[in-house]
Amino acid sequence: MSAPRFYCPPPLPLSTNFELPAAAAHHASRVLRLRVNDAVQIFDGVGNALDATINEISGKHVILGNLQTCMSQTASGLHIVLAQAMCSSDKMDWIVQKATELGVSEILPVQAQRSVAKLSGARAEKRTEHWRSVAISACEQCGRNDLPLIHAPQELDTWLVSMRSAPGSKFILLPSDATKLQIQPKPQISATLLIGPEGGFSTDEANVALQMGFAAVLLGPRVLRTETAAIAGISALQTLWGDFN
Repeated sequence: MSAPRFYCPPPLPLSTNFELPAAAAHHASRVLRLRVNDAVQIFDGVGNALDATINEISGKHVILGNLQTCMSQTASGLHIVLAQAMCSSDKMDWIVQKATELGVSEILPVQAQRSVAKLSGARAEKRTEHWRSVAISACEQCGRNDLPLIHAPQELDTWLVSMRSAPGSKFILLPSDATKLQIQPKPQISATLLIGPEGGFSTDEANVALQMGFAAVLLGPRVLRTETAAIAGISALQTLWGDFN
């Protein structure tokens, strides 16, 4: 059984002892009920991790000792950007969680015409922080040491225009007039995957994406739900050109 993992904002400690941040300490002592001499691992979200043992648990404080560099490499070799049309809150949480586990580098929520959720201002900032906490929890669970970059929600039409000259491969998942993903050229820089909302893209949105250089692709003969499409698409990219092959 792997040691419990806790996110600690960088930089990681250079000393022989380190006190866990308050949230991590609460989780370690009150939720997981860890004890002195239990093994743990801490990571900084930018690729670094340390193995450690618990030296002391006192009230709200958890002190670690015997810190040693962990050399595990869990980052994906393929830089994947998931541009996900906004959907219901529970589906978005699930997509962020699973996309993080699958090694996505960036998650960009976009607000499409048929998105059931619309966010702006303080609500958008709060939701973005919530998604980041979901990603942190996913990294703690799956052994990933680098956090995906969670962007604030953007309007789809504005973002598409900005992608006109963006480098890398760009794919939009469409149910018709599309080709199989596996016949596309291998991404050389990055792969951006655009997924529609529950009601799909409007014709205008799909046409603009194609004009901006997105290749229309499909994943099999069936129409997938938005949350299924995101995870299936990421998995296909990792299988063809990423760390699944």
